[in-house]
Amino acid sequence: MNNPLTLIIDDEPDIRELVEITLNRMDIQTLCAENIEKAKALLAQHKFDLCLTDMKLPDGNGLDLVDYIQKSSVPMPVAVITAHGNMDIAIKAMKKGAFDFLSKPVDLTVLRQLVKNALKLSEQAHAKKDRRTRHILLGDSQVMRGIRTKIDKLARSQAPIYISGESGSGKELVARLIHQQGPREEAAFIAVNCGAIPHELMESEFFGHKKGSFTGATTDKIGLFKAADGGTLFLDEVADLPLPLQVKLLRAIQEKKVRPIGEQQEIPINVRLLSATHKNLNAMVEDGSFRQDLYYRINVIELITPPLRARESDIPELANHLLIKLASDNQQSQPLLSTEAINALKQYHFPGNVRELENILERALALYDGDVIGLDDLNLPISTELPKAEQFDPSESSLEDYLEAIEKKALSRALEENRWNKTETAKHLGLTFRSLRYRLKKLGLD
Repeated sequence: MNNPLTLIIDDEPDIRELVEITLNRMDIQTLCAENIEKAKALLAQHKFDLCLTDMKLPDGNGLDLVDYIQKSSVPMPVAVITAHGNMDIAIKAMKKGAFDFLSKPVDLTVLRQLVKNALKLSEQAHAKKDRRTRHILLGDSQVMRGIRTKIDKLARSQAPIYISGESGSGKELVARLIHQQGPREEAAFIAVNCGAIPHELMESEFFGHKKGSFTGATTDKIGLFKAADGGTLFLDEVADLPLPLQVKLLRAIQEKKVRPIGEQQEIPINVRLLSATHKNLNAMVEDGSFRQDLYYRINVIELITPPLRARESDIPELANHLLIKLASDNQQSQPLLSTEAINALKQYHFPGNVRELENILERALALYDGDVIGLDDLNLPISTELPKAEQFDPSESSLEDYLEAIEKKALSRALEENRWNKTETAKHLGLTFRSLRYRLKKLGLD
């Protein structure tokens, strides 16, 4: 991008000058304003590529300016500058659409990296990059069209995203698309299953260590945060993080710095954080197994991946796509699915979601005989799952309401099977008693 132009808004002359000098040395032009009134006047006169604004201004709040720019005909990335430790304001700004945040005192290394990320995003917008994801995230149901639209919007932010949904519903695919559609697409995307790392190794795995810092540390290790520097770190099954590491993760998010084991100084990190779990983090916060402050930091924006049963109209296309892939992998010709087989798949509950659909088709491909996969070739499990909920209709109810109805049916059935013994029901469902009690109260079943 040639001669990008940035608007700097702060009522402190020293900060305006510091930011302006830093950006000018990056060959970035700047204009400054000390209040909202002057900022709006400059926005009307010039086309900016980036805006950096303080939150507390003499004639208003920086959040109002975020809203104003978001609603303009030519929106741009907006980064907010907050008082040290005031993450609540930063979170509010990102929920409103701010690109990222800076804490005072301004760290120039962090500032320069933020500006590079933001200008790359502006460059993508000017180039009118094709951001369509229809060929990757399949399905023409209304709920899937909505998710693709949301992915495109979220890719233009640096806000931490929490992706919730059942196992096998495509949470990692959604995370990868958010990364690929944003300004970090050329940098690393590192996915880590938090439940697969032994607790005693977690701090070293995430933050790295210096040689000799503990027994067995024979070389330096950079850690996952530094390995993902400039890119995206995806924490899958974030609910499995032990409480001591949750504290350190919270600090890394707030300060944008990590300290490897054995290192005296913190090192800056430039990472987009995405996280996911199939567990109910709200319930875990309630029962004390997940820190509330960390939950608010990673869940600036939530994206819910729907279960496959919520989008049964997408099943034929998904099944066909998976059969093409599986047949190619096995060097087989692609069979057709009979009408009876397709109808059976559309009626099946799919507790394992898209991952289970792939397993069913892989098994059928190995066992069928002829040119068509029939109903019997699918070998669908005998129906022992809860009754299928009504088809999700986004015009009548939200996805959250739909998922809550499914949870209510599952809990009711489990209670009936255990003769309303809550202790046994909690064991049956793999929940703590406190978590079960919280869910029952939330759903009106207590």
